[in-house]
Formats: sequence, C-alpha cells, structure tokens
Amino acid sequence: MKVVLIQTNPGDDKAANLAAARVLAERAIALEQPDFLMLPEVFEWMGSPGPDKLANCEDERDGPAYNLCRMLAREHRIIVHSGSFRTRIRGEARFHNTSVMFDRSGTEIARYNKIHMFDITTPDGQSYRESQSARPGEAIASITCEGVHFGLAICYDLRFPELFQALAGRGAEVMLLPAAFTLQTGMDHWEVLCRARAIETETYFLACGQTGAFSHGNEKRHTYGNSLVVDPWGTVIARTGQGEGHVAARLDMGRVARVRRQIPVAEHKVVGRSLAV
Repeated sequence: MKVVLIQTNPGDDKAANLAAARVLAERAIALEQPDFLMLPEVFEWMGSPGPDKLANCEDERDGPAYNLCRMLAREHRIIVHSGSFRTRIRGEARFHNTSVMFDRSGTEIARYNKIHMFDITTPDGQSYRESQSARPGEAIASITCEGVHFGLAICYDLRFPELFQALAGRGAEVMLLPAAFTLQTGMDHWEVLCRARAIETETYFLACGQTGAFSHGNEKRHTYGNSLVVDPWGTVIARTGQGEGHVAARLDMGRVARVRRQIPVAEHKVVGRSLAV
C-alpha cells in the first residue's frame, strides 16, 4: 500500500484553507499515485478563540471539509483519512475534533472523536485549554480496509500509550495520527513519541502534522510540521520538514508480521493479565 501525507498551514480563512489543501492533495496524487491519503489535524481552520471557532465548525456530514475529503476519495479512487475537522454538537457550545475515513468509493467507513484534551501550559508560558471549546470523545476507533487494519488517534493522544495498546489489541497494523503539534513540544517530543508508539505496538505509524504559523488572539503560534512514517521496527522511513507539501512511503504489511514474530511482544504481555502476588 502506498501512502501519502499532506502537510498544510491553515489560517483563519476556511475556504482558502480547503482550497490550498485540495491543491496540495491533487498535486501529490498526480505525482505519487497513492492508495491512501491523509491530512493533518483541524486542517480546515486555525484561528483565534471565541465565536469564530464555533462558527467555522460544520455538521457531522456534508460540510465543506467532509465533502472535500469524500470528493478526493471518490474522484481519485483512493482511501482518504480526513486528518480532523471540527464538528458541531447539537445543544452545546463545544464541538468534537473529528477524524473520518473514506473508502475508494467515497463512503464513510470510520469516525473518531479525539479523546485526550490538550490542556497544558508550555515552558514558554503559552496556555492551551482545548477542553474549553472541545468535548472529548468516548470511544476508540479502528477499521479494516482492503485487508489492512487501521487504528485512529489525534495529536495529544500520542502521549497515552494505553490508547495504542488498545488499538493494537483490536488488531491494528497501521496507526494514524493527524496532529498540530506545537513547535516547542514537537522539537523535543514528536519523533521520539511516534517511534515509541510504533515500537511498542509493532505497527506502522503515520503522523501527519500541520506546519507554520497561525494567529491566536494577539499571539503568533507555530506548529512543528515534520510529518513522518515509522515502520514497525521504529525506523523513520519517510519524513518531511517544515513547509507545505507531502511525504510518501510504501507500507509492506508483511513487515508487521515479521517484526511480531521476531519479538512477540503481544504474546509476552503480562501487565493487564492476572499476576501472582
């Protein structure tokens, strides 16, 4: 399976963001002829907190971001992972951070709402309070498509290995993580965490990040980019740096089976089973 990850730099103009994502995606499709395409977290809009954030959310289905991803799948006959986009919750002033997967016909086959909320203060004093505007999801999600079992996660989920262990327990062979990692945490933690999750679960790990700067109130904030593909041994087999563009790689699903035979971690697992005291 050939995969391509699209790295974008969204701002506060949703229509422009979607148009730019389409250009980047169609350019990558023409060049790489992939089976699978993935976008970053909240690729549809990045801007200041407040009413604009909620106004730029969309319904669960048939909104502009949803329709763009469905169209790419249908017109190019590829599997598309939407990265994520914000979806309204009826009766609430919060939204879900939602990932959707489409098969080659443009049919929705999987959906995941981000579980772990990014409520932190970075060492440089920037405050992030995702739970003030986003409602956490309540269920993990995975799907088998064309013989490959995919596990879905989003950004801050990366720091919670138990989520990926649960996905591996369901049979996941490829983990999918769209993200908008901050520049500071990305420089220190992005690659090591992606590689760790791949090694622990013996899966391919596809991490598709936003890149560049965006305005947040009176602040200018920066995302890390550096989208990458890690194999089940923990080797980075493809990556990009900063800037808009894409990265492509071929996944050898036989490699998952070979690594799991070499070091059968799942068979040796003791924690979570009954232990003698």
